[in-house]
Amino acid sequence: MNVETFHTSELGADRLRALRAFLSEAFDGHFDDHDWDHTLGGVHAIVHDDGAVVAHGAVVQRRLLHGSRALRAGYVEAVAVRADHRGRGHGRAMMERLDRVLRGGYELGALSAGEPAARLYRSLGWQRWQGRTWVLGPSGMTRTADEDETTYVLRVASQLDLTGDLACDWRDGDVW
Repeated sequence: MNVETFHTSELGADRLRALRAFLSEAFDGHFDDHDWDHTLGGVHAIVHDDGAVVAHGAVVQRRLLHGSRALRAGYVEAVAVRADHRGRGHGRAMMERLDRVLRGGYELGALSAGEPAARLYRSLGWQRWQGRTWVLGPSGMTRTADEDETTYVLRVASQLDLTGDLACDWRDGDVW
């Protein structure tokens, strides 16, 4: 197993097309243009096994509002492991590589995940946000109650009140 990291700008058009195809397959076709856009512009961790991509995750910069602070967050996107390689440690290896990116450049890590993926994140020190979630959108602050149970953070350099409110910046598609 080989884990490599690349900035989006280093991947080139052919590798980006192949990566998008991998993600579409890994998400059973439920990976749209917004999801792809959210994946770009940051650091990608890609796991290869016998030369084939078997896992991917990316960290992109976002601003999260907590209390009176705008926090520089590394937001984890497009985490996927090829179906026939799940349960072999590829996701853990990829997330451990992204952990270095998060700890080296951000005040906190954040992501949205349901079960069973959340079990992996919790085993790596991620904590479920206990407070309410919001988005700072075009019409102001808007509750994102559906995300309350699926938002996780990795404390890096910030003191966080996990029971407080947490708001993300606006983007098209899924905001969290």
